[in-house]
Amino acid sequence: MQLLTPHVYWAQRRGEISLRVELCDVTDLNIGVQENTLHFRAQGHGAKGQNEYEFSLEFRELVKPEVQHRSTQRQVDIKVHKQTERWWDRLTLQEKKPLFLAPDFDRWMDESDAEMELNKKEERISSINVESRVRKDPFLGVKRGYLFMYNLVQFLGFSWIFVNMSVRLFILGQDSFYDTFHTTADMMYFCQMMAVLEVVNPLLGLVRTGFIPALIQVTGRNVILFVIFGCLDEMQNKAVVFFVFYFWSCIEIFRYPFYMLGCIGTEWKLLTWLRYTLWIPLYPLGTIAEAVAVVQSLAVFDETGMFALPLPPFLGGSLSFSYSLRLYLVLMFLGLFTNFRHLYKQRRRRYRSRKKKQL
Repeated sequence: MQLLTPHVYWAQRRGEISLRVELCDVTDLNIGVQENTLHFRAQGHGAKGQNEYEFSLEFRELVKPEVQHRSTQRQVDIKVHKQTERWWDRLTLQEKKPLFLAPDFDRWMDESDAEMELNKKEERISSINVESRVRKDPFLGVKRGYLFMYNLVQFLGFSWIFVNMSVRLFILGQDSFYDTFHTTADMMYFCQMMAVLEVVNPLLGLVRTGFIPALIQVTGRNVILFVIFGCLDEMQNKAVVFFVFYFWSCIEIFRYPFYMLGCIGTEWKLLTWLRYTLWIPLYPLGTIAEAVAVVQSLAVFDETGMFALPLPPFLGGSLSFSYSLRLYLVLMFLGLFTNFRHLYKQRRRRYRSRKKKQL
């Protein structure tokens, strides 16, 4: 008599094998594992009509003898647990796949999916363990309140600068380029002095951002603002001031509200996208504008001798501050690369985390 086999579909996780047997109205069901081989026999309606169907599968690696199964009106679901939790490259010991066996694509996972499932499981266990060991910070509310207010004040300050410059540009056109410093410098001074706290906050453990990227950005901006623009009257009427201030404010009016909402556990998807996307063109453009300001100031420092370093009498003269600015130009672009890489990693990490949550 011909042996009738039903259609069998399989899928796996790291710790178990799932089988789906296409057999309707099953009776006399007999399933068991002997010597690492699963035996199935049942009466039901399959591809050859109402008959007795059976099959055997010798697994690729050792499995536990206990078998879980559930029969419905349309199919039989079987679950077999592996002895060792790991990914199998195939189901059966023999390399040639049985004709009645096929992948169950509705339940299928590749190795990367299995790895992600394991990582999520480990992360959940780790977070539970950490939460059970770590005491809640009694000052967490105070820290969040301080960070919220800091980001709010900075947002309002840079918003005022951005709106002021935009309105003046709309009304006066290019003429607004040449008095930008005199109309917005006081507010920019305030915001950049406040920005020093962004270097202090990582040292105090209030934020997770790196200390070095914050130091590079705050120091670079303050050199431009206080040394080049603030000390040289000749630079205050140049158009480059407008572009430096405008690029700075364009970046910050999206960065600070993003951090501000983060303090209260809120996220706006559009704001998140703007914060992690607009800096890609704006950050290099802002650095180029800063570099133009430095280059334009070199001749002024040479002529005025401001901040020049006196040399010993036998050498005579003094060393112009412009040489320090030339070195600073090199460091500026190195800092651009460092900060750009840091921000890009943040962006990738953010979207990877969001993708995992969606999955």
